Amino acid sequence: MADAWDEADDARRIGSRARTVGGHFATEQPLLAPLPTEPFETGRGFTPRVDRYAQVTVRMSKYSVPARMVGRQARVLLNASDLVVFDGRTEIARHERLMTKGSTRVDLDHYLEVLLRKPGALPGAKALEQARASGRFTPVHDAWWAAACKAHGDADGTRALIEVLMMHRHLPHDHVVAGLATALLAGALTADAVALEARKYNDTADGGADDTTADHQSLMSGDRARGEGEIPAVRSLTERRLRAHIPADTRPLPSVEKYDQLLAHRRDTPNEGAAP
Repeated sequence: MADAWDEADDARRIGSRARTVGGHFATEQPLLAPLPTEPFETGRGFTPRVDRYAQVTVRMSKYSVPARMVGRQARVLLNASDLVVFDGRTEIARHERLMTKGSTRVDLDHYLEVLLRKPGALPGAKALEQARASGRFTPVHDAWWAAACKAHGDADGTRALIEVLMMHRHLPHDHVVAGLATALLAGALTADAVALEARKYNDTADGGADDTTADHQSLMSGDRARGEGEIPAVRSLTERRLRAHIPADTRPLPSVEKYDQLLAHRRDTPNEGAAP
């Protein structure tokens, strides 16, 4: 749309001038300086201090940062559509810019270390509410969380969920959700089991889908090829290696015969070098 307006304006004449706007620009263009090679930063910088809620206030709006930044000064770059927070030169947070004064945007990941010590604060947390609204906290998270709390108690079940949420920092979101779904059906309600299943999906992401990926796809679509009452087992790493057709180990078994020779030598001279 803007390009069409520019082309239409090129044919416009200013007053009674003999040449059009486009004609004047064609004369001026060779005389213009070249564009700079370095990117030009168009955002506005701020240096707010992080409050006790791990948030910074910029233009009457609040944005969360990692909890370790409480009490410290951060560097903020406010752009037209987003806000970036730096600790020194390291980017530590990025949010969509808020257009309404007095509003707050928080990221659940920024509070996980605090919630791990105080798991009772998670159910009513505003960060959890916004994570659900954005789709980052899925119904699969909720289902696994409820099952973990039923099995281990509210505190320990919530801590297990928080450990799972920390996996999102290192693994793709879809793979963690797939690991949660598989572990939930298998009744594996520990963070270690979810991590194992999520890494399986992560390992097979570049090598094509295997039967594990197919199980997850059928689970998410609601069409279980294995039947309604059957529960899939969490596959072991040994089974995974066997299916990979690893060649047999032909090396001989270890032996301690050479060490037995040393024992015989010690029996021949038991007191050699001993003090009187």
